[in-house]
Amino acid sequence: MKAVSLEKELSSTAYPGRGIILGRTADGAKAVIAYFIMGRSENSRNRVFVETEDGIKTEAFDPAKLTDPSLIIYSPVRVLGNKTIVTNGDQTDTIYELMNQQLTFEQSLRTREFEPDKPNYTPRISGIVKCSNGKMNYAMSILKSADGDPDCCERYTFSYDAPLAGKGRFIHTYMGDGDPLPSFEGEPTLVEIENDSIDAFADKVWNALDDDNKVSLFVRYIDIATGEYESKIINKNK
Repeated sequence: MKAVSLEKELSSTAYPGRGIILGRTADGAKAVIAYFIMGRSENSRNRVFVETEDGIKTEAFDPAKLTDPSLIIYSPVRVLGNKTIVTNGDQTDTIYELMNQQLTFEQSLRTREFEPDKPNYTPRISGIVKCSNGKMNYAMSILKSADGDPDCCERYTFSYDAPLAGKGRFIHTYMGDGDPLPSFEGEPTLVEIENDSIDAFADKVWNALDDDNKVSLFVRYIDIATGEYESKIINKNK
């Protein structure tokens, strides 16, 4: 698979839904994590990312306009030791709790499936990054219906040991807009990751997303040698 421009990939569709980008800077020094949310309904767009002690949570920007908190209010990012978990739903907590009981990333997700939002059956996408002793690895998962049939949950896990510098993987919930929304297909897209500062990288991602549908973006850079990290949040609602 040939690496493609992340900006071009992000801008190629008006509605990729929610997306996770994991990778490594071109100098090999930092692990890169990005998570964004988009929305078509007023309820989905009425959100912001709020920083927590180790990650982020979603909150209603205007609580008076919140009509249904299920599936949109959750903690997308949590840290468990030297592992950073990022997902598009409350499976973040499932992974955190079960991995803390010595289950694996994949085993933890065996207890979950796609979202019950008929007729879309939105995939649950998840990622985990581990930085330890100057090394990193990461994995991604997607739980999706069988071409819209909820009787079958298809489970895919993609693992990347010693990921290459300057490369990342991008997975998102939808292939584009539609009714119902078509679920992501194939393995996570190989994308180019450069040596941008966290601010420059966040701006690239944010500016490439559709102006009407984008809601919030979170980016974290982790120093692979020390484990220290810096984060950035961009919210459309201010």
